[in-house]
Amino acid sequence: MPEQLLLWLQSEQASHLLKACILLLAGFVVAGLASRAAGRFLNLNFSQHHVVLFKRLLYWLILALFMASALKQLGFSLSVLLGAAGVLSVALGFASQTSASNLISGLFLIGEKPFQLGDTIKVGNTTGEVLSIDLLSVKLRTFDNLFVRIPNESLIKSEVTNLTRFPIRRFDLLLGVAYKEQIATVRKVLHEVADKNPLCLDEPAPMFLFLGFGDSALNIQFSVWSKRENFRELRNSLQEEIKLAFDQAGIEIPFPQRTVHLATIADTLKAQADTTK
Repeated sequence: MPEQLLLWLQSEQASHLLKACILLLAGFVVAGLASRAAGRFLNLNFSQHHVVLFKRLLYWLILALFMASALKQLGFSLSVLLGAAGVLSVALGFASQTSASNLISGLFLIGEKPFQLGDTIKVGNTTGEVLSIDLLSVKLRTFDNLFVRIPNESLIKSEVTNLTRFPIRRFDLLLGVAYKEQIATVRKVLHEVADKNPLCLDEPAPMFLFLGFGDSALNIQFSVWSKRENFRELRNSLQEEIKLAFDQAGIEIPFPQRTVHLATIADTLKAQADTTK
């Protein structure tokens, strides 16, 4: 048995197998080094998600070349491998049309760049931070720490809102005050609250809009601007401060009211008779 093993190790077959293993190992090393070097170079001129995608493509391309060389060392014909790969690609293309659609959609997303890694986006009812942008899907982490995978095809067909694209955001607060209140007083109190809140920007200035007469209240919109990173804190603190300021100024925020008139059957019949005369 040891003699047979020694003879096999000295054979040409063992030599080819050793060369194939060395090529595979070298492929992993070269692919890793090349992708990291390309990443450092591309970081100077491209966005992070473009760099990640290019690094992955370069890694697998180099590894595929070394794997093809390793298979050739083992006696596989390269033309046969390419032919088999072509047939397999066609078969997979028919079997996975959705994946092909996601792949094409991913290329459109890469070119259009509606968002980047780290952005917060809203797709339908899902809002989260972009963790990765791949050729088939985009991965998000929601605010309640859930992992969400969205196919690229869905992103292309849906309305995508980038909540962190610009450095400032506007918070629109809709509220109602009682009909007895003076609109000028309400406007003054709201602007005083905004002036005292350090998260509200002076420019663009806060905006007061009288929207109209509601069923139970005078409808008002008060809009303020804040830096992107302060938006959630502002939304919470501003509403609390407005409630306290309204209480101190005696401004009433009415609850919805509805007036119901009760009538007897006789009154109803009499009213119907009067309308028919």
